[in-house]
Amino acid sequence: MTGWPERGSILRARSRTCGPGCRARPPMPEGPPETTAPGKGDRMKRARLLLLTLAAMAAAGLAAAAEAKGWTPEMTFRVRRVGPVRVSPDGSRAAFVVGTAAMDGEKSEWVSQIHLARADGTGAFQLTRSEKSSSAPAWSPDGKWIAFVSARGGKDAKASLWRIPVEGGEAEGLTEEKGAISAPAFSPDGKWIAFLETDPKGEEEEKADKERRDARVVDENEKRARLCLVAAEPDADGKRNVRKLTGADLHVADDFDWAPDSRSIAFSHQPTPHADDWTRSDVSVVDLAAATVRPLAVTAAAESQPFYSPDGKWIALVVSDAPPSWGGRSRVHVVAAEGGPPRALALTYDEQPQIVGWMRDGRRVMVAETRGTVRRLSALGVAGSAPVDLTPGDSMVEAASLNASRTKLGFTSQAPDSAAEAFMSDVEPFVPRRLARVQELPPLPMGRTEVVSWKAPDGKTIEGLLTYPAGYAGGSRAPLLVVIHGGPAGVFLRSFLGNPSPYPVAVFSTRGYAVLRCNVRGSSGYGAAFRHANYRDWGGGDYRDILSGVDMLVARGIADPDRLGVMGWSYGGYMTSWVITQTKRFNAASVGAGVTNLMSFTGTTDIPSFIP
Repeated sequence: MTGWPERGSILRARSRTCGPGCRARPPMPEGPPETTAPGKGDRMKRARLLLLTLAAMAAAGLAAAAEAKGWTPEMTFRVRRVGPVRVSPDGSRAAFVVGTAAMDGEKSEWVSQIHLARADGTGAFQLTRSEKSSSAPAWSPDGKWIAFVSARGGKDAKASLWRIPVEGGEAEGLTEEKGAISAPAFSPDGKWIAFLETDPKGEEEEKADKERRDARVVDENEKRARLCLVAAEPDADGKRNVRKLTGADLHVADDFDWAPDSRSIAFSHQPTPHADDWTRSDVSVVDLAAATVRPLAVTAAAESQPFYSPDGKWIALVVSDAPPSWGGRSRVHVVAAEGGPPRALALTYDEQPQIVGWMRDGRRVMVAETRGTVRRLSALGVAGSAPVDLTPGDSMVEAASLNASRTKLGFTSQAPDSAAEAFMSDVEPFVPRRLARVQELPPLPMGRTEVVSWKAPDGKTIEGLLTYPAGYAGGSRAPLLVVIHGGPAGVFLRSFLGNPSPYPVAVFSTRGYAVLRCNVRGSSGYGAAFRHANYRDWGGGDYRDILSGVDMLVARGIADPDRLGVMGWSYGGYMTSWVITQTKRFNAASVGAGVTNLMSFTGTTDIPSFIP
């Protein structure tokens, strides 16, 4: 962007780049020395060679110039998606997923493949190869196979279950179901693979997909996910029959867990796939031999994330407040595997824990949680002791998972100046090791990011992330862009600035803007009371949080009060609309997917319990 828009205009980022995937090319190599006087044909060849050389040099110069200027919106799609990371049962290696943006002609999608690496970060290679994505890797207990999900096998193929030998060889299809497959998990004895199958689309829906008609009625043609089972090895006739463990009365979530004896599976479910039905989520157990489903604990709360203890006697699960509410409080409970009343463990910092699994000693449960602008791991004692941190305070540990022996962790990690990579570590002590370097990004200039905090008018402490313009050395005021997250229970984390986003911070920083991302009241990461602080007050305290953050940067001599912009997505779009109707301080605004009329939202939303 050049210049500054007039007040009330819409902020638009214009691209100056040679296109996606643009790379500098070296000049063409010199030919052999001439040994005879050149003829006409030789002169024409040399002329063509000269033109090609000049064209290559020009392309190289343009590409180098584009990269020298820094990030562009197109370049953000060179950042690869990484995760999940799954460590082998013996901890010797890990499988992880790498997604690459594929944009060619009408093709515009992310294509993911599974990679393998040794625990020490050596020997990394791509395990799966196909035009279609391969994802959701799951290790067999003996470490010889990886089950995964892929739609390979033809133009109209559905996502199916496959397995591939770890030491190399062809992938083998395990299912031929009409519905899409997801979330495979081997039984501890290695004989079975549990997975979810979503109800297949009808003929009219398939036709609409082919014609790229994406309009839909959200409360029609509901697609439930069912818990299913298939044998890891074929029967005497070379067949594998899929067995459905749940029926049409349940919509099963992907957080199920096998009992250590492989005889039962604990899973969470809700009555329908409706977005608002999460408040009616329950945990049940299916007995494979008896083919019966029984509730684990009967509560008025929302239950989810069941995990068996190492000895199979207990199940840890997350239980919400009763009645459940968006952005409300939840905590880890344990209940006897045979059923009974759940017992609450200690509250966690943000009061919204996600269970990673039981630790090896069977006396602690590992949880992941947002804490301010980072994601951290901690251990909860099942006897009721307070959570104990397992990872350092400034660490970003995302999508963490335990291996089958509960000795190793797989996870991804990123920082404002480094894109996400795959890591693993011992559970204790936490010493992360990068498994491979999958990102291939040029060393572009990028503004420094720091955590800032300020006091709102009512005295509440508000935190945010400030990214300076690239090359900023202080002593001058910069134009400031304020970005508001969605949710409102979203949160800005210390993630890579170059990640693809509707509002790419790295691009703004390159163009000379400072960027303030505010974690206003209502955000996650600061406890339930803070998350609830803007309930029925959208545009009140949260609005004042934003303006006081701007005031703080103006007072520090960083922000230019005459060059301010504001933008946001979803709830952030709502707040952006609100901000520019309450003050004339901002010169430019961008409203993304914003709710601009709460009355019409109330009458049309599929999440009525969310209404503030």
